[in-house]
Amino acid sequence: MSVRALITGGEGGLGRAMRTKLEAEGYEVESLDLVNGFDVTDPAAWERVEAVDLALLNAGILTARTDLLELGVDEYRRAVSVNVDGVVLGVRRLARVMDGGTIVATASLAGLVGMPLDPIYSLTKHAVVGFVRSIAPRITPTRINAICPGIADTAMLDMHDQRATFAAAGFPLLTPAEVADAMWLAATSESSGECWFVQPGRRPAPFRFPNVPGPRRGEQAVGLPPIP
Repeated sequence: MSVRALITGGEGGLGRAMRTKLEAEGYEVESLDLVNGFDVTDPAAWERVEAVDLALLNAGILTARTDLLELGVDEYRRAVSVNVDGVVLGVRRLARVMDGGTIVATASLAGLVGMPLDPIYSLTKHAVVGFVRSIAPRITPTRINAICPGIADTAMLDMHDQRATFAAAGFPLLTPAEVADAMWLAATSESSGECWFVQPGRRPAPFRFPNVPGPRRGEQAVGLPPIP
């Protein structure tokens, strides 16, 4: 019996590498990409998506400007729509039709730290990280994790003319294949709600978020609020 997967943004650099990885693992992979007519921001498009064993919510875009004062409202809303709505709408649909299986969302290291070069991109990836951590206990038995790659060698580097800057500094870049390997680790993890950091020269692993101080009642720590 074949196993099925889907990937959004499947025609980009990271998407193609992930497709190759899944096909090598025996998956039949469907690529959902704007170039073949699938818009991740369209709720009606998601209603036509059926259950799979593994879903990769990978579509994402940068903004074209580094200066927030020059950023157009339409460009801002497009970035939020693709990077955030594309994940939320996908999870909403998949959680309805999947009985088990796994979802992996592509976040970014910019979702764990600030990215002054593109603050709106960082905003959207922080949103993905927070959403994955928060939704995980609500969609069981389906599991959901995120990957948070650092700077990868894809065409997105050319958007802000970054390639020459990184090359001149000798800054190591991730290959798309390395990101795909990290995706597979997140996809096959037994846990849910994890956000895997992916950095050159390091083995990918779930990021260990530091705890924030919780509330207290007198001298007693109360802990996290209950899930209704």
